[in-house]
Amino acid sequence: MRDNGRVLEMTREEFEELVAEALDRIPPELTRLMDNVAVFVEDEPAADDPELLGLYEGTPLTDRGEWYAGVLPDRITIYRGPTLRMCESREDVVAETEVTVVHEIAHHFGIDDERLHALGYG
Repeated sequence: MRDNGRVLEMTREEFEELVAEALDRIPPELTRLMDNVAVFVEDEPAADDPELLGLYEGTPLTDRGEWYAGVLPDRITIYRGPTLRMCESREDVVAETEVTVVHEIAHHFGIDDERLHALGYG
């Protein structure tokens, strides 16, 4: 990931709105299939991976079986800081946020990084 040497200014609220807009652009036929998943915005990822744009934590739909009941929701986290550091304009942030949201939702559906990279969502 590239760091442009400066940080684009955008409030947490503005960034959260971009994430919400990216979620709104997910086709309804896919959002209806999403199950037990929550999306969060955080300012920074863990110190051991400071360039991480998003993270999926949970059990993909493809791995759930009869045992899957009463568990906490899967968690998708989108990180504001790394996104703002790599983007040069608001338009870049909008595009990168959308790619990151789709990428992490794809993990919820059981799609791995290799396939996502092949589809252009790496």
